[in-house]
Amino acid sequence: MWDYSDKVKDHFFHPRNVGEMENPDAVGEVGSLACGDALKLMLKLDTSGRIVDVKFKTFGCGSAIASASALTEMVRGKTLDEAAKIADSDIANYLDGLPEQKMHCSVMGREALEAAIASYRGIKIEKPIEEGTIVCKCFGVTDNKIAHEVREHKLTTIEQVTNYCKAGGGCQSCHPQIQAIIDEVWQKEKEKAMVESAKKLVKKLTNIQKMKLIQETIERDIRPALQSDGGDIELIDIDGDRVMVSFRGSCVECPSSKVTLKSTVEAKLQEFVANTIIVEEVTS
Repeated sequence: MWDYSDKVKDHFFHPRNVGEMENPDAVGEVGSLACGDALKLMLKLDTSGRIVDVKFKTFGCGSAIASASALTEMVRGKTLDEAAKIADSDIANYLDGLPEQKMHCSVMGREALEAAIASYRGIKIEKPIEEGTIVCKCFGVTDNKIAHEVREHKLTTIEQVTNYCKAGGGCQSCHPQIQAIIDEVWQKEKEKAMVESAKKLVKKLTNIQKMKLIQETIERDIRPALQSDGGDIELIDIDGDRVMVSFRGSCVECPSSKVTLKSTVEAKLQEFVANTIIVEEVTS
């Protein structure tokens, strides 16, 4: 049995601002009855842009009702810019916490608010996180949506993913895919952190250390790719941030060599050495 706070119980048994609103200025609708949760949020604004009235209608569990009710109390009297800063964790905190298994209810509230604000401003919300390949067929959750929630809430387990977006909460056949997404997200974050750390270290490098790092990067990340296609590269000279190289083998006559110079050679040196590096091709 889940442990609900008194505030959650109060907003469930006595929800505020329930109902339909005539001529709302903004409407946000999220969720799906097919997936078990849906929320419609309606806002009325005064001439100064403040929210003076708010209503909601929802289909869902007690936590969904409580989260929507709490959200309406939180946004009343705020400007749209102020309301836009409300996060799903703020909704949960307002209710003195939600069971981990019900955190997706506060996420739905935040998404409805984002949709309502966008509708008022005439902005079409682009939702790449809703696109992608369906991983959880029971609740229609995509791989992009799962990855988004993992990053945003620092999730590390399948159970946590289920709590925040319901993925994996049905037949559980998608659990291996969810775990693979979790692993991929944090592997990419680890690699990103390593790159950022390397960039910070570069600022402290001496000229000799910098030259050594350029040579190592060429040997490790650039030359093998070129040699696999019959080409090669030679480091000719280094002058500050100017790195002069010469192509060898099939790269010499390749019509794409100029593209390779920027997209591969320069890009790798900027990534692993310094983002100020400029690579030039010279003949020798």
